Amino acid sequence: MEYLVLGFITGLSLILAIGAQNIFVIEQGLKKQYVFLVCLICSFSDLILIFSGILLFHFFHQYFNIFVELTLNICLIIFLIYFIYSKIKSFSVSANFNIEKKDTTRAKIVLKTLGFTYLNAHVYSDTVFFLGNFSKNFLFDEKIYFGIGASIASFIFFFLLGYLSVYFSRYAQSDKIWKYINGLIISFMSLLTIYIIKETAYFL
Repeated sequence: MEYLVLGFITGLSLILAIGAQNIFVIEQGLKKQYVFLVCLICSFSDLILIFSGILLFHFFHQYFNIFVELTLNICLIIFLIYFIYSKIKSFSVSANFNIEKKDTTRAKIVLKTLGFTYLNAHVYSDTVFFLGNFSKNFLFDEKIYFGIGASIASFIFFFLLGYLSVYFSRYAQSDKIWKYINGLIISFMSLLTIYIIKETAYFL
């Protein structure tokens, strides 16, 4: 159960950010256009990518020697530092919701959602690389719980973001609220960075 919770918190920390995909989901919620479809595509995409990363690192873990693991951990630390740095920079960025009023077709929405999801480099670094690498030393059943927890976080986040944005749009656009959220993200991710650094020190 603790790995389910860890996966949930970690996944939520990664996904809670002012990014293009999240802004798109909020926009569709504000316009009430295919909200369920958009949230479902984003959520299932995260689930697929999360378990792809976890299984990739699990089945190829035996081929990783100490040098490879050390290199991956260093890359992970660099990524985390950059991630935290980007969150710190976002304190000075205003949430900008450019809402178009014209209608669009279901096919266009599907293509647009897939584009915001799979053409976003951060979605691979967050799900496949980070979550897969972070869970590589867990037991297999712990990895599954970790992945389920992270996936649940994605489903809850996207559906809440989509369906509540129409009611809480003025709060979602508040710079102050996003600053509080980013502050929590920075704190948690900093703790994860310290954990990875300590783990890496054993290789040295």
